[in-house]
Amino acid sequence: MVSFIAGKKGEGKTKLLIQKANDQLKVTDGNLVFIDDDRRTTSDLHYNIRFIEAGRGILANYREFSGFLLGILAMNSDIKTIYIDGLTNIISKLDAEDLVKLAIRLKLFSEKNDVDFITCVNWEIDELPPEIKEMLI
Repeated sequence: MVSFIAGKKGEGKTKLLIQKANDQLKVTDGNLVFIDDDRRTTSDLHYNIRFIEAGRGILANYREFSGFLLGILAMNSDIKTIYIDGLTNIISKLDAEDLVKLAIRLKLFSEKNDVDFITCVNWEIDELPPEIKEMLI
């Protein structure tokens, strides 16, 4: 499963993502990973959720981010969900077309690795491509 949480900055997307991760930890039998562009959220995440700081603009495009995710999945086959916050800050260039291409890759990764992806994007809902709107939480 691939899901997105979208909205303007400051609308509570990160808080919702953290809540989902902490709630899932109570009922999952696998590992959870939380990827963010900085460490601001670490104090709110349960310590059993693996936190990865991806940095701001460190990855040039959705292809590099896809490789980054494959590396994470290769290291641990017990990952059940990867939560991604700050995607538009992690990837230095992410337009609507590339967001759809990333979503397609995430679906493929999800099917092949039995892992879910829940991603926050700082994007107004009415500006999202239709393919992404179908995946909104």
